[in-house]
Amino acid sequence: MSDAEIFGEKDINDLTDMFRDLAENADNLVDALQAGADEFIKDLKKLPSPRSNISKGGYTHLLDSFASKKEGETVLIGWCKYYGPMVEGGTKKMSARPHFKSTWKRNEKRYYTAMTNKLIGG
Repeated sequence: MSDAEIFGEKDINDLTDMFRDLAENADNLVDALQAGADEFIKDLKKLPSPRSNISKGGYTHLLDSFASKKEGETVLIGWCKYYGPMVEGGTKKMSARPHFKSTWKRNEKRYYTAMTNKLIGG
């Protein structure tokens, strides 16, 4: 018994079309990840940031320093300041002030929706 007899020719054609569509959209996967990252960074930059007394030229507040970077088939999101992870997770001398993970958890459905819309909509 052949596959065509088990599934039917229409079923196989539908399945083939579905796999073809998925393969074509796979090229857009990184763009979809970037769409979610962009939404996440927008929310992070909207967080209330206690203003510093530092007024030197070139000073950027930690919450204004978020960025994303495409690296192969991955999109990395993080701080442009080396001490960002220390503020998020704390150190032995200071308690954690989480903002990165909590913002993600609070809005993750919206980020997944942005990624899905980009992937499906192109």
